[in-house]
Amino acid sequence: MNIIEILLIAIVILLAINIIITIMKGKNKSDEGTREELIKFGTKLETIDPLIRSEFSRSREEISSSAKENRDELNATLDKFSGKFTDSVKDLNEQQRQQFKDFGDSQEKIRKDTEDKLETIRKTLEDKIKNLQDENAKKLEEMRNTVDEKLQTTVEKRFNESFKLISERLEQVHKGLGEMQTLATGVGDLKKVLTNVKTRGNLGEIQLDTILSQYLSTEQYEKNSQIKEGSLERVEFAVKMPGAGKGSKPVLLPIDSKFPIEDYQRLMDAYDKAGRIEQKELDAIGRQFENSVRKNAKDIKEKYINPPVTTDFAVMFVPTEGLYAEILRRPGLFEMLRREYMVTVVGPSTLVAFLGSLQMGFRTLAIEKRSSEVWEILGAVKTEFGKFGDVLEKTKKKLVEATNTIDSAGARTRAIERKLGKVQELPEAETNKAIENFPDNEA
Repeated sequence: MNIIEILLIAIVILLAINIIITIMKGKNKSDEGTREELIKFGTKLETIDPLIRSEFSRSREEISSSAKENRDELNATLDKFSGKFTDSVKDLNEQQRQQFKDFGDSQEKIRKDTEDKLETIRKTLEDKIKNLQDENAKKLEEMRNTVDEKLQTTVEKRFNESFKLISERLEQVHKGLGEMQTLATGVGDLKKVLTNVKTRGNLGEIQLDTILSQYLSTEQYEKNSQIKEGSLERVEFAVKMPGAGKGSKPVLLPIDSKFPIEDYQRLMDAYDKAGRIEQKELDAIGRQFENSVRKNAKDIKEKYINPPVTTDFAVMFVPTEGLYAEILRRPGLFEMLRREYMVTVVGPSTLVAFLGSLQMGFRTLAIEKRSSEVWEILGAVKTEFGKFGDVLEKTKKKLVEATNTIDSAGARTRAIERKLGKVQELPEAETNKAIENFPDNEA
């Protein structure tokens, strides 16, 4: 459908709308008027119809002519474009063919060059690898011979050393068996010793004495010290602590060794059988161990704590770290001993640290006591230093006088040398003869 047909349809629609509007406006008029209007409208339509048909015919002819011209022009353009496109494609194909040919020639040349270079590299590598293999084979042969020689020597040496070592070890094993027999005898004796309460006490006392003697001087502690007058009880050791005032007696710190080995050993055996005994039995053994430790602490408190002769606390030494660790492991036992019995438990390493802190305190007090003496010595040094300044001043004057005297002697010496320079010198032979004939004062 072209534009003219659309316009005609639009005109018809407008006329129909006009008729409808006219009809609606003329409702009150008579039917006769309406009929006349319709007749007029029909006459107009008959007049317009030939015009429309004529216009339709002319439009179709123009459109047909225009379409034919457009088709002819389009065909001419397409033919022209097809010719140019064909020529361009031919040129492009020719260029690509030439480029492909050039590229193929270049690739062939590169391939040949690469093959030549690779062949050269291959020959070079083969020669070098062959030389390297020959050298390696030669060196490996030399190394093999050297290794064989050294290996033979080393094997013989090691064999002789191993045989000697085995002989020595067998001798040591034989000797060790004898020592083990002796050790077994000693262990039996030690077991007998440890089963004796008094002997165990002596063992702890000896260990305590050894530690104290290593970290304190003999003036800083007492052995078997009597704490209470009229009492036969004596503490094993008492460290002398400085008194409160100058000239006052030292305050004693009681240290006593305890070794409840039966209860401790029973507890260790119970730990080893933890999965084979009931928890109640294990708890009972633990309570028995705690009671034994508390009994020892109570004994120390009642016998050895006596303020102001002693400190208001004492130290209980246990000779093994395992026993000390077990006391610390029991909940509240260590704190209860300090709170109720005023007793502090220490093991060997803890005692060493404790004595180290005491030794530092002793040194601090000694420095404080000596501070006044040091001040007096510094005053004397100041006085002597003033006198020393006077002596230095006098020495300086003497040195100046000596320097002046030496300068004067040097001037006189130079004057004498100038005088002697005018004297005729003797020949060397006569000089030696004169020296030989010079009278000897010692003759």
